[in-house]
Amino acid sequence: MLLYFSINTPFRKTRASPERKISNFEIGSINPGPVSTSLFLFVSMLLAATMEYTRAAETDGESQARQLINLMTHATRSLNYDGIFIYRQDRGMDTMRLIHKVSTNGESERLVSLTGQPREVIRNNQSVTCIFPKNRAIMVEKSRNHELISSQLPEPIDKIADHYNFSVVQEDRVAGREAWIVAIKPEDNYRYGYQLWIDKDNHLLLKSDLIDNAGKTLEQILFTKLDVMDAIPDEWLKPSIQSSGYKRYQLAAPEPGTSEKSIQWQAKWMPNGFKMRNYEKQAMVEGKQMVDHIVYTDGLAMVSVFVEKTDKPSQFKPGPMNNGALNAYARMANGYRVTAVGEVPQGTVQRMAISVVTGQ
Repeated sequence: MLLYFSINTPFRKTRASPERKISNFEIGSINPGPVSTSLFLFVSMLLAATMEYTRAAETDGESQARQLINLMTHATRSLNYDGIFIYRQDRGMDTMRLIHKVSTNGESERLVSLTGQPREVIRNNQSVTCIFPKNRAIMVEKSRNHELISSQLPEPIDKIADHYNFSVVQEDRVAGREAWIVAIKPEDNYRYGYQLWIDKDNHLLLKSDLIDNAGKTLEQILFTKLDVMDAIPDEWLKPSIQSSGYKRYQLAAPEPGTSEKSIQWQAKWMPNGFKMRNYEKQAMVEGKQMVDHIVYTDGLAMVSVFVEKTDKPSQFKPGPMNNGALNAYARMANGYRVTAVGEVPQGTVQRMAISVVTGQ
């Protein structure tokens, strides 16, 4: 979803790590009949002017929507804020607190679950620390660019404009604040759309709906409280969970694999505009088995493909899987388990998984 890494952390599942995967759609001719040619020309000119005005209004509306999204992205990264939001999907609801701090050292964030099992994620420029009291476990891995919990578009807006339409649809109030509602609609049925409620004052995201091709809301992020602050105390970014005695998992940095020779697996089909953004090998948390992880994106929607060797293919059940807006499809290929997963329609991940082949 647009909350690039908000819920797609170990709180649910992530696009970034295999250990945490489930792993839309002719002006008729005018006969002037007996009327004078002058009158006909006047009417024709009036109609043409009206059409041009309409086109200009539509262009201005799309331009405004893009500008608002760019302002939202900037505000998300440049402001200090402390907020409480509700995350809803068809299987339940969670309430969480998000703290975001900007300093000379960069950005830092802390995400805390306020309902259900206690969980915390603390992220800065160097590392990501996930604390799971139920499992008495701490997971630490190296932080990557743009993997912030807070909301942002992963790519500049112009890079996704060929595959989505943007518009400002109306105004609303969220958490007592005035907001613009911006709609992002895909050009095809291979990706989902969004509605964003953007604060008129500070341009932070107040609410986000992920919408399927039938217009149904699949996921929703809704802030009930959001305070912009001059400064965030360092203490607010420290974990509140006492983790003494917890087992610590230090995840090794993935092996980069962006050269042509290192790419062993690839999807031969993907939606228009999708490209391979990253290819790397990662170790599973529960063992040393390396997993090929390929990320495909159009700049907004994202699909991860995981390929791992399995010694027990008979215990593997291929086919579709679903968790809220997250869809996955798995199959066997020459003793390897291939899984495509992402917040895109089921048909997208299925076609991509089936198309995955090895070149070596």
